[in-house]
Amino acid sequence: MSERDIDKMIDELVEREISRRQLFRFGAAGAMSMGAASFLAACGGGSSLGGGTHEQTKVVQKSALGTELNFSNWPLYIDVAHGKHPTLEKFQKKFGVHVNYTEEINDNTEFFGKIRQQLANGTSGGRDIIVMTDWMAGKMIKLGYIEKLNKQFLPNVQKNLIPALQHIDFDPNRDYSVPWQSGQTGLIVRTDKAPDVKSVNDIFNPKYKGKVTMLTEMRDTVGLTMLGMGKDPTTGSVSDMLAAIDKVDKYVKNGQIRRFTGNDYLKDLPHGDTWVCYGWSGDAVQLESDNKNIKFIHPEEGFMLWTDNMLIPVGAPHPYTAEVFMNWIYQPEVEAPIEDYVNYVPPVAGTKAALLKIDPSVAKNPLIFPTANVLAKGHAFKQLSPTDEDKVNNAFQKVIGA
Repeated sequence: MSERDIDKMIDELVEREISRRQLFRFGAAGAMSMGAASFLAACGGGSSLGGGTHEQTKVVQKSALGTELNFSNWPLYIDVAHGKHPTLEKFQKKFGVHVNYTEEINDNTEFFGKIRQQLANGTSGGRDIIVMTDWMAGKMIKLGYIEKLNKQFLPNVQKNLIPALQHIDFDPNRDYSVPWQSGQTGLIVRTDKAPDVKSVNDIFNPKYKGKVTMLTEMRDTVGLTMLGMGKDPTTGSVSDMLAAIDKVDKYVKNGQIRRFTGNDYLKDLPHGDTWVCYGWSGDAVQLESDNKNIKFIHPEEGFMLWTDNMLIPVGAPHPYTAEVFMNWIYQPEVEAPIEDYVNYVPPVAGTKAALLKIDPSVAKNPLIFPTANVLAKGHAFKQLSPTDEDKVNNAFQKVIGA
């Protein structure tokens, strides 16, 4: 059984009630790999394996603070100065906890594949906090891979989480997730090489053949391409999504699209290997500060919106310490230096006022604090059923060569 088959089976188990006996009846168990079998074992070995009922019910318990905290995040996603992380050093100074910070997440699907076996075995691989985008966070919560938060230890989160993010479909009461950053996906352009880019469809202009990249994140690449085709990714059909993938495939085969990336375009754009790409707003602000010829473009058809979330994986060695960290981050004066560096949209109320005191120019940046008119053109990707997700993902993975 292939990894893709295992993913499909996991999604189906999450979606509906199915017993171990039923699984064997389907003839699938014998074909499952050791990894999938471990997944079943991690589900508890009882008769009920799925149906989105595997959320952890016991909350994180208070314990002594650990001496260390292991935090896995995406590249360039926290403040850096002189090769160190000032925010993490402040946390260590206040609480005596050393944070082992690892930038090991470059793609939701890729990272899930990396740690799935560990989570299925009830261990986090030593990680205390991981940061996942909405749809993947929801998937991991349903699989029972995420610890339930004890809100008693999160008063700052309760007080300062902005209203727009307090209730979301995959975790309605924020019982498992705490937003880290929100952002926008649009076009990032080398304006000295491609000066007139305004539309999503400009990425397909033959003038830029071989100088174009798209994202390995399916929802970003398919969503933006759909917008260029006049389809809304929030309400569009699976057929619309597959049509967008077919379009992308056409431009892969004719050499227009150079490759698919995570944050890798951070190197490609400054080097001139890429002139136009699908990319993330926070990265663009950082790139713009280093190169005046790089600019984030909100396509005239609209753009994608998303949130990355802090999660405590099952088996985390220091879950209480992880909650202490989450709570400490949710103070505007702590969050502001992070925003000053990462330049995404902060989830902590009061951050703009705090940032005005330390860096007014950044506080006034519309990519970090977008206006209501700009946000009105943002789109979230439609929540897919496991069956539809598998259909769209399979088609997309074939196109990107994963």
